[in-house]
Amino acid sequence: MRLGIDIGGTKTAAVAIGEDGELSDQVRMPTGFGADEVVATALRTVARMSELAGVDAAAFRSIGIGIPGAVDGRTGRVAHAVNLGLEGLDLGPRLADRLGVDVRVENDVKAAALGAHHLLGVADGIRAHSMAYLNLGTGLAAGIVLDGRLLRGGHGVAGEIGHIPVDPSGERCGCGQRGCLETSASGSALARLWPTEHPLPAREVFDRAAAGDERAVAVRERFLTGVAAAVRLLVLTTDVDDVVIGGGLAALGADLVDGARRILDEWSADSAFLASLGLSRRLQVVPDGFPAAAVGAALVGEDLWQRS
Repeated sequence: MRLGIDIGGTKTAAVAIGEDGELSDQVRMPTGFGADEVVATALRTVARMSELAGVDAAAFRSIGIGIPGAVDGRTGRVAHAVNLGLEGLDLGPRLADRLGVDVRVENDVKAAALGAHHLLGVADGIRAHSMAYLNLGTGLAAGIVLDGRLLRGGHGVAGEIGHIPVDPSGERCGCGQRGCLETSASGSALARLWPTEHPLPAREVFDRAAAGDERAVAVRERFLTGVAAAVRLLVLTTDVDDVVIGGGLAALGADLVDGARRILDEWSADSAFLASLGLSRRLQVVPDGFPAAAVGAALVGEDLWQRS
């Protein structure tokens, strides 16, 4: 069995993939804060999955971790995972020392891209198609799978499209630049544009816009325009077959994908070039409860993916 663990800012999820490709039930637990607690969370997760599977940790064929931050997949070191309190952690080696088995680590969005590609490939029978996984959560980033292999880039930052400036006079981004795509198409952007007590105001914005609230309509349209711009950018730079929206804001479902498709179709109506690309047809959203990140982490544990 291959074990995959998705370590998030507040919760950790895990799933095992059997030799027949079947998925186990997911295990979920809170994520601790700080280096020692993150390691402890991962160890508790492995122990629980081992208990459910009836095997020792060393019996897993591979163990993979998906985690936020800058990840060096070769060394298993994680840096700049601010929401987890990590400025630098040799997560892979520390877990390997405790578990007696090699542990591979990858950025969580890139891992989710692998997972979505695998699960959607199983569903449609096309495993080698190209796909971009557009993660819409507190921030915005993408993972890109070309011909079945994850695109990491020379320094591991391939897919960080949220920090491409699209408005030089726009809001200052957390990265230090101005007008990044993330400042209009992310949960943090919605929270700034629509202050509320709720952690993610997206549902409230969309519901009020549907009811005719003019301010909500303006916020929704700015957000959807940013999402559509991200889809256009991914297609123009990588020409992927599909752009799959995941992350926390994917819970908006049809409201999100239909709205972004509407804007893409409006742009295509004014551009024969864009019309020829079929942008809106390439866009979809992950199904509810889709365990892309944990499944992708399990695949990260395979040497095959590390060599891609």
